[in-house]
Amino acid sequence: MSEPHEWDEAQWRGLVGQVRAGRSLLPDRWPGGARCAVALSFDSDHETNELRDGGTSIARLGWGEYGARRGIPRIKQVLDRFDAKASFFVPAVAALLHPEEQRMLAQEGHEIGLHGWIHERNTQVPPEAERDLMLRSADTLEKITGTRPVGMRTPSWDYSQVTLKIARELGLLYDSSLFNDDDPFEILDAGEPTGIVELPVEWIRDDAVYFMMNRFGAQRPYTPPADVLDIFRREFDGARAEGGLFLLTMHPHITGYRSRIFILEELLEHITATGDCWIATHGEIARYCAEEAGLKGPK
Repeated sequence: MSEPHEWDEAQWRGLVGQVRAGRSLLPDRWPGGARCAVALSFDSDHETNELRDGGTSIARLGWGEYGARRGIPRIKQVLDRFDAKASFFVPAVAALLHPEEQRMLAQEGHEIGLHGWIHERNTQVPPEAERDLMLRSADTLEKITGTRPVGMRTPSWDYSQVTLKIARELGLLYDSSLFNDDDPFEILDAGEPTGIVELPVEWIRDDAVYFMMNRFGAQRPYTPPADVLDIFRREFDGARAEGGLFLLTMHPHITGYRSRIFILEELLEHITATGDCWIATHGEIARYCAEEAGLKGPK
């Protein structure tokens, strides 16, 4: 295999052009004259953080159960207080381990979205296996909740060369795994408009980068929770100032602790105090952006 400095233009352009940001789908206005849209998401990885690497650590499996046992109830209590609906991205194995959790959230108006089968890394499984896992995951979540998922977030935001093609085959309304912008856009597949809405993510707006720990490695939490709240609040203030989208990613097994849940609570206090923001599920926001832009759906 040749070295990158030996690639010809067709090769590096081909790599860059596989999955790109197309036209902006930021609407001229949000519903009800809202200043900005707020998309709260929770990646309910639970025990799959350990399982996906073939791990057998009882302690780490218990950490995953904590997310379901204590994290989800605390998060739900905060969301209920502010009457805020959110999107929960759930690996199919986590959904099978905690089916009542998914049913309860879905029945209360929250969204359950695709998040892989066992939180696998898409770039580390063969294309045919990735397709099978995604299709099985969609079937599993539909069977548990009664509603077929309309959107996905790839585990660890890992995109393979066939991920987008599988999403198109599934007829998904939206994806939320890419970093190309702050605001919604239409995904391009090798330059071709797909009709799929992208709700972009960013590590800055993810709790995991500030609080994750690996007791057998050098990874240690280094950011005080109050500073994380300040970062999230500044990201929201910037989105509101620009009239755009504020999308936040959190994890029940990370934010669901007594000393961290205040981040979500105080952030929602700050957001709702403005009186001019639309808090909605990813599916609701993607559908609104698609309709305003006249998208006909996945192509």
